[in-house]
Amino acid sequence: MLDAIVWFFTNIGQAFVNFGYAITHPGLWLSWIGGLDTVEDKQALMRFVYYGGSTEFFFVIFTAFLIFTAIGLWRASFMWGCVRVLETFANSVGRFFAWAGLLMVLQQIVIVFMQRIFTVAEISLIWNVDFLTHDVSWWAEELKLYNAMIVCMCATYTFVQGGHVRVDLVYSVVSYRVKKIIDMFGSMVFMLPAAVLTWMYGWFFMWRHLVTPKVSASDKVELLMRKARILKWNVETIGFSPNGFNAYFLFKILLVCFAAMVFLQAIAFFYRSLLELREGKASEGKYLDRDTLGEGEEAYEGTH
Repeated sequence: MLDAIVWFFTNIGQAFVNFGYAITHPGLWLSWIGGLDTVEDKQALMRFVYYGGSTEFFFVIFTAFLIFTAIGLWRASFMWGCVRVLETFANSVGRFFAWAGLLMVLQQIVIVFMQRIFTVAEISLIWNVDFLTHDVSWWAEELKLYNAMIVCMCATYTFVQGGHVRVDLVYSVVSYRVKKIIDMFGSMVFMLPAAVLTWMYGWFFMWRHLVTPKVSASDKVELLMRKARILKWNVETIGFSPNGFNAYFLFKILLVCFAAMVFLQAIAFFYRSLLELREGKASEGKYLDRDTLGEGEEAYEGTH
C-alpha cells in the first residue's frame, strides 16, 4: 500500500518534469510532422506513439486537472470559465459535424438516382479527377463514415444539450444537492475511466493501422526505438468488398477523438456539478448554451 502511494505521488511530481521537457524539446516527439526522412524523425514518431498512451502522459493530464481544480476551488470564476470553454468546444464541434447527417441523406439520394435511374457504375464529384471518382458501392459504404462522425463527434454536444436517453429510477425523486453529488460521482467514476480506457485501446489500435512495424500498448520505449529504424507509413486501404470504401483508418481516428472529447466533457460536467452544488439551485444551468426550436416550442425541447 505504501509503495502504491509513493508511486502515485512520485508520478505527480515527475509530471512537471515530463511536461517541461516535452515543451522545451518539441523536436524529440514532433519532428516526424515534416516527414520520415531520417532515423531521428522515425524515433520522434515512435516517442509520440508511445507517450500518447503512456503512464507519463496520463499523469501530466491528471496533474493539470488537479491544478485547474485547485485554482477553481479558490476562484469560482476560473472554474466557470473552464466549464464555458469546454462546453463551447463540445457544442461547436457537435454543431459542425451534425451537418454530416444532411450530407448522408443527400448522398444516399444521389446514389439511388445514379444507380437505379441512370444505371451508372461510378460517381465522380469532379470530372476526370481520379481520387474523387469511385464505384457506386464505394460511395454507398462511405455513408457509414458520416454516421460515425455523428456518433463520435456529436456525443458530447448531445450531452450538453441534454439529448441523451436517461433511464431514471432514483435521480428524479432525490433532493437538488443529492442530484449534484450523483452527477459528480458519475463523471468521476464512470465517464472519466471509460474515456481513459477507450483512449488507451483506440490510440494503439489507430496507430497499428497507420504505420509498420505494428506497435502495441505492451511495447517499451526501448523496443519502439529499435523498431523505428524500419518504420514507415502503412495507412490502411483495405475495404470489405473489392470496390468498397477503403479508408477505414478514419474510423480509428474518430474513436480517439471521441475518447478525448468525452474525457474533456466529463471534466466540464464535474466542474459544473460542483459549482452548482456550491452556489445553490439558482446557479443551475448557468452559462449553459442549449439550442432552442424557437418561442412557443418549449414542449418539444430536448426531443430534437
